[in-house]
Amino acid sequence: MTKEQIDQLIDMNCDKLASEFIPQIRERLENVDEGVAQAAFSNLKGGTLMTFIAWFLGGLGVDRFMLGDTGLGIAKLLTCGGCGIWTIIDIFTAGSRTRKYNAQKVLSSI
Repeated sequence: MTKEQIDQLIDMNCDKLASEFIPQIRERLENVDEGVAQAAFSNLKGGTLMTFIAWFLGGLGVDRFMLGDTGLGIAKLLTCGGCGIWTIIDIFTAGSRTRKYNAQKVLSSI
């Protein structure tokens, strides 16, 4: 991919990626076909949506299941969100966890 294409792709998705992973993503995109790069960025989750899911369904662990943390999702489900404390913490951290998940997903795809 060209530098301009890489910049455009990252600019369009920078709000969905953790900033500490962007240099690695940029480096890997230099050696990847455009179609592969578009596919890697196609199904990224939004931090705002995950915050709402953590707010309304966090006690059931749905936010953890959606981000691939199956073990923690089960633990959260069985403890009713850690008696609510874990749920409250996850409401405030859902956005950053989602950005890290998205960045790791993109890195594993390219």
